[in-house]
Amino acid sequence: MEVQSRSRGEAGQAVPLLLAVVVLAVVVLLALTPLAEGTAQRAQARAAADAAALAGAAEGEAAAREVAAANGATLIEWRAAGTDVWVAVSFGDAQAVAKARRS
Repeated sequence: MEVQSRSRGEAGQAVPLLLAVVVLAVVVLLALTPLAEGTAQRAQARAAADAAALAGAAEGEAAAREVAAANGATLIEWRAAGTDVWVAVSFGDAQAVAKARRS
């Protein structure tokens, strides 16, 4: 009994398939990069807003502005009413708000 070998037309089919998979992986990574950057910016904005709100509740608007800047963000709004302080900050393309209570 004779074993049949593959025909010459099938040889080397793995190379184009592997190349297609690599190209697809690169395209997916390039598409996900902006999404990851936006997620990171939103997280940093929330952290800066929380810290600025706490500083603003303890020491006022100047402290909130300073803490926001120390976290790489910009204080865009500071508001106090009674024992509550609200802040809004921007970090890159992201914005976040936070509230803290004065003790």
